[in-house]
Amino acid sequence: MQTPSSDQQAIPPLRRNPVQRRSADRLARILDACAELLDETGYENLSTRAVAARAGVPIGSVYRFFGNKRALADALAHRNLDRYMRQVAERLSGAGPLEWRQAVDVVVDVYIATKRDTPGFALVDFGVQAPATGPPGTATRRVAEQLCVLFADRLGRTPGDELRRAFLVGVEAVDAVLRLAFRSDSAGDPAIVAEAKDLVRAYLARFLDGPGAPEPARERERESGE
Repeated sequence: MQTPSSDQQAIPPLRRNPVQRRSADRLARILDACAELLDETGYENLSTRAVAARAGVPIGSVYRFFGNKRALADALAHRNLDRYMRQVAERLSGAGPLEWRQAVDVVVDVYIATKRDTPGFALVDFGVQAPATGPPGTATRRVAEQLCVLFADRLGRTPGDELRRAFLVGVEAVDAVLRLAFRSDSAGDPAIVAEAKDLVRAYLARFLDGPGAPEPARERERESGE
């Protein structure tokens, strides 16, 4: 099971990549400052100048890496995803053999903990919420792709198109329900979180249960021909 080895690997192309450790540390401080300010002021009131002041760096240091606040927030979202996936992988590796449904619970639990504890995550998540930089669903596709590969690796499966589509639908669905959970309770309504787990387990069972996994598309074709 492979995961990125550094935060920088998950960050989208920068104006200039950090080469020295000092430059990498400065980039990390800039992203940390961005996350803190997102919680305090929101995205609309975020400014590169405020980020520079909070990070304790010249404004030119921010523009050395990012052209505007949109690029800065997008880089933070990529770092969030990298750290989240590494935490998921570490939890799964440390838990020993798990049935895939238990692994799904780990994925959701780590997300809940990340949303509660990570500065700026409520606004940026794994992709800039407003206004988005990429086509609709870009962030969801990044999450779904990495989870699909992770689960396929654990189950000895090939992450084909159908499995990738299943994870995309599953991630999109559970994301919507978890947003409801956090709208209902700032810490995430436990009952709604449990429903989210039930929902995604029931859906993915069609693709992950049984030897080699069932083939829902073919099953639907057979049913439509009866």
